[in-house]
Amino acid sequence: MSFKLLGLSEPLLKAISKKGYETPSPIQAKAIPPILDGYDVLASAQTGTGKTAGFTLPLLHILSETPKEKYRPIRALVLTPTRELAAQVYANVKEYGEFLELRSAVIFGGVNRKPQVANIRQGVDVLVATPGRLLDLINQNLISIKRVEIFVLDEADRMLDMGFLRDIERVMKMMPEKRQNLMFSATFSGDIRKLANGILNNPVKVEATPENTTVEAIAQKVFRVAKGKKTDLIIKLISDGNWKQVLVFTRTKHGANKLCEKMGKAGIKAAAIHGNKSQGARTKALAGFKSGSVSVLVATDIAARGLDIPLLPHVINFELPNISEDYVHRIGRTGRAGANGEAISLVSADETTFLRDIEKLIGKKLPVDILEGFEPDPNASTEPIKQGQGRQNRGGQSRNSKPKTAKTNADGNSSRSGNRNKSRSRNKNRR
Repeated sequence: MSFKLLGLSEPLLKAISKKGYETPSPIQAKAIPPILDGYDVLASAQTGTGKTAGFTLPLLHILSETPKEKYRPIRALVLTPTRELAAQVYANVKEYGEFLELRSAVIFGGVNRKPQVANIRQGVDVLVATPGRLLDLINQNLISIKRVEIFVLDEADRMLDMGFLRDIERVMKMMPEKRQNLMFSATFSGDIRKLANGILNNPVKVEATPENTTVEAIAQKVFRVAKGKKTDLIIKLISDGNWKQVLVFTRTKHGANKLCEKMGKAGIKAAAIHGNKSQGARTKALAGFKSGSVSVLVATDIAARGLDIPLLPHVINFELPNISEDYVHRIGRTGRAGANGEAISLVSADETTFLRDIEKLIGKKLPVDILEGFEPDPNASTEPIKQGQGRQNRGGQSRNSKPKTAKTNADGNSSRSGNRNKSRSRNKNRR
């Protein structure tokens, strides 16, 4: 099937051709037609399979087909959980809309809001936003979403994980009841399906791949290793392999900084990206990684989604995630758009339960290797990390402590512990 057969306009086909794409991915082929026909859509697909284009292309087509007013109200709103994902979606909107007379903008926390507001005041057809900054500007009467015709909730499961349910509900009440709604995500839990029931009207459900599966092009491997030898092992793997572009995931912000420092001492150019970094620092680190001036990008799970790095060859889990689904999102940064990739996990004894849960989720046993000199400690406990050591929830308190009041997270978004999914608690440091 070609993109032309999907019914997209000539300006969009021209932009797609310019990017070098010829045929739609499975999720694009399944999602674009019902969206063009005006249906609400609930879409699930693996990370890296092109789901962003799956909603941006038909969204742009629909908006370009309707008359434009002298003052351009926001007619399409795309809500994302993180700054990085917002920036990626906005980049896609700009690229695919290059030959259309549509205007777009992106807003998120952590940066000066004045340029964002000035841009929107000139008139914007498509707005990409994170919840906190969006509500902040709405509450100050700086922007309005009362004319939104198409609403997209991207990475909906991540939204719930990060405690944005109440924010989503507030945004919903500010938009017209009559609109087209689209929900896209890599995974859909029971809570997400419940949320979809409250947002979508008789949706068309599209699914390109089984939920929680990993891309076949990704070669996955586990190295069993003593906890104290992980740093030396990862430095050896990167140095001996002469790897020039490696994305490494740690569980905490402190761990990311510490690993970066040790890699630097070993002669490896590394940079960290996490919630304590300013937006400028995060943008600089990512730009350096993409350009090749930085070989290793060490990230917490804030980067598990929203990072679009073409042909990224290696992803390493320095520490396994507490939540199994995050493993799928992490390694999904490689093996994108049909390219091959490698995902390596360094697993110590206390992560044995995490590994077992991941294998159960993805439905396969991961091959295990042990390198001489980096053997696992036979006397180490296999008990999972205790609360207070990576098992805390995102508000920073243990599960049994009293919930904190609403606060602003690293993306400038309001996050309330009272709305968080209790069964999927995670460490605040991971953002």
